[in-house]
Amino acid sequence: MVNNIVIIGTQWGDEGKGKIVDIFTEYVNAVVRFQGGNNAGHTLIINGKKNILRLIPSGIIREDVICIISNGVVLYPEALLKEIKELEINHIPVRKRLRISIDCTVIMPYHIHSDIKKEKIYENIGTTIRGIGPAYEDKVARRGLRIIDMLNPNQLKTKINNILEYYNFIIPNLNEKYFNFSKMVEKYINIFKELCSMLCDTISLVHNLRKTGRKILYEGAQGSLLDIDHGTYPYVTSSSTTVGGVLIGSGIGPMHIDYILGITKAYTTRVGLGPFKTELFNKHGKYILYNGMELGSNTGRTRRCGWLDLVNMRYIIQINSISGICITKLDVLDGLEKIFVCIGYKNKNGNLINNFINIEMLKELIPIYYDLPGWKESTLGVCNFDKLPYNAINYIYFIEKELGIPIDIISTGPERLQTIFLSNPFD
Repeated sequence: MVNNIVIIGTQWGDEGKGKIVDIFTEYVNAVVRFQGGNNAGHTLIINGKKNILRLIPSGIIREDVICIISNGVVLYPEALLKEIKELEINHIPVRKRLRISIDCTVIMPYHIHSDIKKEKIYENIGTTIRGIGPAYEDKVARRGLRIIDMLNPNQLKTKINNILEYYNFIIPNLNEKYFNFSKMVEKYINIFKELCSMLCDTISLVHNLRKTGRKILYEGAQGSLLDIDHGTYPYVTSSSTTVGGVLIGSGIGPMHIDYILGITKAYTTRVGLGPFKTELFNKHGKYILYNGMELGSNTGRTRRCGWLDLVNMRYIIQINSISGICITKLDVLDGLEKIFVCIGYKNKNGNLINNFINIEMLKELIPIYYDLPGWKESTLGVCNFDKLPYNAINYIYFIEKELGIPIDIISTGPERLQTIFLSNPFD
């Protein structure tokens, strides 16, 4: 029996995880967000209405689903309050079902200032400049503030004062003003008074739900190729976006995960800088960009587009022990005469390389493509596998054979019902 399912991205994010999580919330009692911050953006289209979630788990749209922001998340409280109020304006109740870990690291104003300056002067890696990296940096350096610190005003004043000594040394070198101590303390104490009813020990909550047989979904943000350890470093995020992040960021043990679903687009996209061997700069790239409406839900930045890369996919399947694949946005490829898939790389000596390697070596490699015939018919909204065009079915079968694991789900549009289930882990 499947009770605990993990949903993660297999690319550089933007794979369509939000829709798939939303579909699976019909079967679960709780959804856990285990890493990242408000740099993520999950777009849900429900009855034609767009909902964008950045911090709150995608299960919030369903009634009676408990939504948990666990200890692995770095939380910007102002962004969370804004998101709560946006949902409440749309008549979606939040406060009775949202639970937030008291051990979350808090994103402070100095993190955002530091992020902006570092991106501009030093790194230029395409960060969302929301303070995520500096907050994780403080967490690892053991100077980060956690939510529990916000609940003790005297302790908070001491800790912020000590941290500001460090940042007031760093920030002037970055041409920023000193931060106002008293205003910062007062502001954050008031914010967490408003959030207080939603705070709890989420590790105990998750384990109590598990022990009583409740079904739990662990929702990843970003994609596995952005993982701090396993991604295309240094063009990565600051957290563990792979299945290892579930264990660290929620407190669940590895033996309590029953099924891992990897989400991938029928092609590949990436936002910001970093290697992308199958990126397209021709008419096909523009076709995918416009047909797929490839703009970031959180940043609004245009996404880079390219063909599906099975070298990357095999690597991600391996490090995550993925059980099954969900292919999204199949309909975006409608109308293409030919579709290309990267099945390996070759080096300057013509030697075949079919495993993921570091980005320095990657610069020397050339993708090897296998071309398949496209299809003219529309796949938009098709919800029966046998009704897909013949060549679309062959495309799915080819990917499945190359990867060696089942494709369980195919998404053919943004709505819940525009989905094909070849296998449902909860059945």
